[in-house]
Amino acid sequence: MADVARLDGPFAPATIVAPEANVPPRPPAPNPQGVPGLDSHALALLAAEACDDRKAVDIRLIGVEAISSLADWFVICSGLSDVQVRAIARSVQDQLEEKAGRLPLRQEGQDHGRWVVLDYGELIVHVLAPNERGYYDLEAFWSQGQQERYVSPLQPPA
Repeated sequence: MADVARLDGPFAPATIVAPEANVPPRPPAPNPQGVPGLDSHALALLAAEACDDRKAVDIRLIGVEAISSLADWFVICSGLSDVQVRAIARSVQDQLEEKAGRLPLRQEGQDHGRWVVLDYGELIVHVLAPNERGYYDLEAFWSQGQQERYVSPLQPPA
């Protein structure tokens, strides 16, 4: 029997069931809507670009396909105010709908603007205020995933 764990917090699902041992990894998520053949990493890059368009801070992509059945990729970034957090989330929604034909399956946190979560199935986007990002430290929690830092094409070379 699988272990069942409960997560607390406003964005936690009711339960998460740990996968059984020796279960093969799930196949890539189908693209039920939108651009045919667009893989989850390309979708994550589109989301990161949308975050960058609204001047999000410290944009990270984390590949969790090998360690979680929740999603293939997370995009995590910060906005410096409630207004900016909401604007970044809105930019992601608009860009993924326009460029990939995708709408979020679920979304949470738009009203408060401290932590907005957009769930696209194979991609989950977290837009957090700096205090929330520091407190929950999602990058450390998912540290065994494939970590990528998004570098803006507009950023001057170091």
